[in-house]
Amino acid sequence: MPKVVFRIPTPALFAALAAAVCATPVAWAAPGLQAIYLLPAAFAWWVLRNRTTVDGERIVARGTFGGRVVPWSDVKAIKVVPKGWLSAVLTDDSLVRLPAVRAAHLPMLSQVSGGRVADPTAVSATAEAEEEPAGPDRDETPPPVKSEE
Repeated sequence: MPKVVFRIPTPALFAALAAAVCATPVAWAAPGLQAIYLLPAAFAWWVLRNRTTVDGERIVARGTFGGRVVPWSDVKAIKVVPKGWLSAVLTDDSLVRLPAVRAAHLPMLSQVSGGRVADPTAVSATAEAEEEPAGPDRDETPPPVKSEE
């Protein structure tokens, strides 16, 4: 059974490393400022922890401090947010956020779910195939005729 793991790209950890390196002069300027290292460490934890695992039977959404397992039978729909993470709408109308899953992942999500999630690219491809090819765009008015005087 295929399984897909959606996660935040690991190169984001370079940002945490860069922040830790840049914070070093400030962190060692006075006693107690070493706590500033908690910010890059928290960001690294967030990158490593947030993920969504999807297979044919269930969705496992793991957030920063917890996780949730949702069987496909409890999923009514997928809420699509154009510039954010998707959410699963459950049969009781509650939402479960799917970390690291974006609208661009819908075709893969559809394939792994066994068709429980509609693939928007397949729908548009089918609609385009059903349309009859149109002729070249023509202007209905005849072109102006040049008169020789």
